[in-house]
Amino acid sequence: MSSMNYVTEAGLKKMKEELAQLESVERPKVIAAISEARDKGDLSENAEYDAAKEAQAHLEAKIMKLKTTIANSRVIDTSKLDNSSVQLLSRVTILNAKTKAKMTYTIVPETEGSDLKAGKISLTTPIAKGLIGKKVGDKVEIKVPAGLMTFEVLEIAVAVE
Repeated sequence: MSSMNYVTEAGLKKMKEELAQLESVERPKVIAAISEARDKGDLSENAEYDAAKEAQAHLEAKIMKLKTTIANSRVIDTSKLDNSSVQLLSRVTILNAKTKAKMTYTIVPETEGSDLKAGKISLTTPIAKGLIGKKVGDKVEIKVPAGLMTFEVLEIAVAVE
């Protein structure tokens, strides 16, 4: 049984583009490699053929996984999000109590992954987990690889794609 994935419109578009690339570009390349290797004769001792068949199996598994993920994805309706507490797709500004550094992050679905340069952190990261449900003014201690850090929630906004 597969679970529901909550994604942004942009995240779903990216997955569909990747699927199209795998099906229309990568799949024909693998099929061509198999037939080229097959043309070289004896399949029992043909390492190229074995490698091409293995590549095909990996590709087909990746395509199936992506199709399943897309089928089980629900686009998050940002108009229904509120900014009274931190939640998925919140853009939250926090203050590091020790260093007084301000940071702003958008909490994104796990399928979209963290991208610190773009200010996106995955829902599964320690900081995102620690911030979920918090309100402006809340102070929260979060255990990160560097130790225990205290953050204060300064601002919560709904992220718009």
